[in-house]
Amino acid sequence: MNWQALAAEKRARYELQHGEEDERSIVRRGNVAYAAGLALLMAHDDTAGTWFLRAAERWRASWDAGAGLDSWGRPVGAIKASLLAGDDAAAERYANWALELGAEAAESPIGRYAATLALLVLARWAEARQPAQSLQARVDFPPDVAAALAFVAGNDPVAFVEAAEAVVRSFETRSDYLEDVPVADTALVLARLAARRGFPGVLPASPTLPASSD
Repeated sequence: MNWQALAAEKRARYELQHGEEDERSIVRRGNVAYAAGLALLMAHDDTAGTWFLRAAERWRASWDAGAGLDSWGRPVGAIKASLLAGDDAAAERYANWALELGAEAAESPIGRYAATLALLVLARWAEARQPAQSLQARVDFPPDVAAALAFVAGNDPVAFVEAAEAVVRSFETRSDYLEDVPVADTALVLARLAARRGFPGVLPASPTLPASSD
């Protein structure tokens, strides 16, 4: 995979957005910026963080432009993007934003996901256990992701590694990816959260598709 070429394609698409932006077009720009960030991250390019933060800003702007309370994917995306950017201050800012929006009281799985991510970013470990465990009880949320979140909250590094590896294996069976960028971003985000918890050596072995599938 030529990550730099893929990143260049995504950056060019981001710049091609013209005219007055509405809520949906802002979301699309966020998606493209995030894709650029992932490709640059895989290329070990130091500018990846800039694009992740740009994605987070776009998703926050899309919410402010009129998204409803069923749009929890946007605070989720902003938190994930800021974690991948390695910007702790931004991650905490977006985490507080998600909680201010009422993520802890959300009934949807994505809303509960937003709450769990936010509480973990803020190191509110005990409080994160309840929404994480509620995700484990659902059939409409990836069980391996829910388990990994619960193990971060519960301070269980051994079980976390097993769950994170299962997330990567699940990724390898997929055929659809955000903006066609084959990177297991959720696994990378989980590893960042685990590092904040103090887990040693938890980065998944391969956050991308096997070479034979490129």
